[in-house]
Amino acid sequence: ELDKEIKKIRFDISNSQDIVETQNLYLKIDKLEKSVFEKTNDAQPDFDGFDYLLRRFLKPEPRKDIIDFLNEQNVIPTSMIDISDGLSSELIHLGHLSKKGMVIYENKLPIDPQTVNAAEMFKINSTVCALNGGEDYELLFTIKQDDFNKIKENSNIHVIGHVTGNENQYQMVGAGDSIIELTAQGWNAFLSQNKN
Repeated sequence: ELDKEIKKIRFDISNSQDIVETQNLYLKIDKLEKSVFEKTNDAQPDFDGFDYLLRRFLKPEPRKDIIDFLNEQNVIPTSMIDISDGLSSELIHLGHLSKKGMVIYENKLPIDPQTVNAAEMFKINSTVCALNGGEDYELLFTIKQDDFNKIKENSNIHVIGHVTGNENQYQMVGAGDSIIELTAQGWNAFLSQNKN
């Protein structure tokens, strides 16, 4: 079992730790389909060219490779969760459990290029998809800053933010350094600003 592979996961998050996400966040196919069918009732979605997204949706794989890598590097995450309800929800979940705040940066989110292309095609914001997608078994975890050098060369691991002492404050720094409050229901501020 994958959960038993990691030496020890503790919820002893302290301020200024790094927030890390694995590989690429992707667009949930059901959101893509919904967008297509809202535009026309008799449309048949054309997923040609989106093989990676379909594969991730139809056959997600747990990130045992990341667990093995962390063990090899003697990196023990201070918290870890798989992304099944979207990045925003899981980030808030880790924050609640640790009684800490979380800040992530939009320009650090590892959004797959196919996701960006599909989102543009269906006029969906790819960041909103990343914050609300899931079910792809990617991992969200925190590490001590002292462990950063041990993971920085792994192209499947991305530091996307940091932990703060501001309990119950979950934010994303967006374009132009705008601060967006994150909720478990998604990124409502951005959606309301970009309904055009």
